[in-house]
Amino acid sequence: MCGIAGYIGNQQAAPIVLDGLSRLEYRGYDSAGIAVFDGERIRMAKAAGRLSVLEKLTDSGRALPGFCGIGHTRWATHGCPSDENAHPHMNQENTIAVVHNGIIENYRKLRAKLEKKGYVFSSETDTEVLAHMLTEYYRGDPVEAIEKVLHRVEGSYALGIMFLDHPHHIYAARRDSPLIVGVCGEGKFIASDVPALLEHTRTVYYMENEEIATLSDEHIRFYSIDGELLSKEPVTVEWDVSAAQKDGYAHFMLKEIYEQPKALRDTIFPRLKGDRIDLEDLGLSEEEIRRLSRITIVACGSAWHAGVTGKYVLEELARIPVETDLASEYRYRNPICEPDSLVIVVSQSGETADSLAALRDAKARGSRVLAIVNVVGSSIAREADSVFYTNAGPEISVATTKAYSCQLAAFYLLAAKFALVRGTIDEARAKELLSSLKKLPDQVQELLSAPDELSFLANRYLAADHVFFMGRGIDYAVSLEGSLKLKEISYIHSEAYAAGELKHGTISLMEEGTPVIAVATSDRIYPKTLSNIVEVKTRGASVLALTTPDHRDLSQVADHVLFVPKTDPLFMGSLSIVSLQLLAYYVSLGRGLDVDKPRNLAKSVTVE
Repeated sequence: MCGIAGYIGNQQAAPIVLDGLSRLEYRGYDSAGIAVFDGERIRMAKAAGRLSVLEKLTDSGRALPGFCGIGHTRWATHGCPSDENAHPHMNQENTIAVVHNGIIENYRKLRAKLEKKGYVFSSETDTEVLAHMLTEYYRGDPVEAIEKVLHRVEGSYALGIMFLDHPHHIYAARRDSPLIVGVCGEGKFIASDVPALLEHTRTVYYMENEEIATLSDEHIRFYSIDGELLSKEPVTVEWDVSAAQKDGYAHFMLKEIYEQPKALRDTIFPRLKGDRIDLEDLGLSEEEIRRLSRITIVACGSAWHAGVTGKYVLEELARIPVETDLASEYRYRNPICEPDSLVIVVSQSGETADSLAALRDAKARGSRVLAIVNVVGSSIAREADSVFYTNAGPEISVATTKAYSCQLAAFYLLAAKFALVRGTIDEARAKELLSSLKKLPDQVQELLSAPDELSFLANRYLAADHVFFMGRGIDYAVSLEGSLKLKEISYIHSEAYAAGELKHGTISLMEEGTPVIAVATSDRIYPKTLSNIVEVKTRGASVLALTTPDHRDLSQVADHVLFVPKTDPLFMGSLSIVSLQLLAYYVSLGRGLDVDKPRNLAKSVTVE
C-alpha cells in the first residue's frame, strides 16, 4: 500500500528519491520521509501530509546532500498519520534506518520483548520494531542481521535499510510485498513499483519472496533468507516513460479513461490471428479446455466486478459452471477444488495480497491457476501456471478504469476461445464475436468524444447523500463497478442492486428525489428492467438511465437518458462503464476532491 524508493550512485540521492516517491504517491500519501547518508551520518526528514510537505521541508532534497538514500510514502496501518509515525524509522543510536511496506503481524510480541531489554520506542508503528531488532542482532554483518530478524517476524514486508557502518550500501528484502531493483549507468535503485524507476532505467530485477539484496557502488547481490548467494537475471520493462505521466490531463484518472481505446487495442489485437483467437501462450491445450468441469474467478474490488461479468460471458458462451469469489473470502472458506477445475485470479497490480494468498491456496489444493494481470513480473504473474497480460500500461489513478476495461476484454477472449474449442458455439457465431470485439476500441472512442453531457449531468449529484445503481445480468455487473467508482472518488454513499431485488427490501429507501442510475442495455430483459424503473419512479426517484438507441422509449419514463452504442449483448459492459467512469470523475471534480488520491485508499492493496 505504501511506496518505497531508494538510490545509490554518482548523483545527489535526495532529489532522485523524492522524484521516485512522487511517482509512487498513489500508493500512499498520508505522510512521507527520507533518509540520506551525508558522508558522516544518516540524516532524516519526514512529515505528515502529502509529499509536497516533505519536498518543501527539504528544499526538494537539496537540504539533504549525499549519494545514498531511501524514502517512503505511507498509507497508515499502525498509528495515525504523524511525523513520528512516518518512515523511515531509526534505532536509538541513529545508525540504522528502515522503510517498510507491509504488516509485521507479531510486532506487539516483539516490541514487548525489546522494551524489556531497554529499547525505547518513539512511534506507534510496527516498523520501528525492525529498526531495534536489527540493532539487537547486528554484529558487523548487515546481511546476517537482516536474516536473523526476518526469521523472527511474521507477516509481509518490503524493506529498504541503511547501516551507518556500511555507508555506500542499501539493503533490501521482501516477503509478500513487491520490491524491485533497478540499474543504469548513473546508479542503482530500489522501488516498490515500476513507475518510480522509469525516468532512469528500464533494466530491473524482480525480487522473489524471502530474498535479500545488497546494492553498492560496485555491485548488486541477491541472497536467500538463509544466506545463500543467488543468481538472478535482469529483465527489461517495456512501458513508455510518458505512460506514467499526465501528459497535459488534469488527473491521471481522466488520462486513463481516455487511454481505454488504445489499451483495448493492445489487449485484444495481439490475441487475434486473422479470424481466430490465439491463446497458445497460456499453455492450456484444447483437450484441457474441453475437460474443464468448473471455473472459479477470484479477485478483489473492481477486478471482482470484472469477474462478475466474466461469469456471465463464460457461462453463456462456453457452458462451463463459473463461481465468482472475493479473494478475502476464498482464502478462508476451505473451498472445494475439483479435478479439471480452473481458478482465474484477476489483479491489476499482480500484487494484491488476498488474491495472491488465494492463488497459493488454489495451487496447494491441486487447481490450475490462470492469472489475468497487468504488470509483467508481478508476484501473481510469476506464481500462476498461466498468465493473460492485459497490456493496459501503467495505471496510476487509485480508481481503476483502463485496467478494468482490459480485464473485461480478457474474459471476452477467453470465453469465445473456450466456447469454440468446446463446440458450444459455431464458426459463424465466433466470427460475430470477433467482429464485435474488433469494433470495441472505436466505439469507446466514440463515447469519449462527447463528455459535455456527462459533465452537465454530474451537477445533479454534487449534493447527493445516497445514490442507487440498478441493472440486470451484465447490466447489474456494470452497476456494481459504476457504484464503486462513484463512492471511492466522490465519497457519496452508493449501492448497486440487481434490479429485480429492489422490491425485496431496498425499495423502502425510495422517496421523492432519491437518485437512481439504471443500466438497461440488455434487449432480452429490457422489459423487466423498464418495469423496475417504473417502480422506483412511482415512489419519487429521480432516474438517470443508460441504454442503447433502440430503446428511446425510455425517455418517456426516466428523467434523463444516456445512449451508448450497440455491440454484442455480452460486450455491452465495456461501453456502459465508460459513461459511469466519466460521471464519477465529474462528480468528484465538482465536489472539489482529489480525484487521483481518494481518502483512505491506495492503488495496490498489498496488505490484508
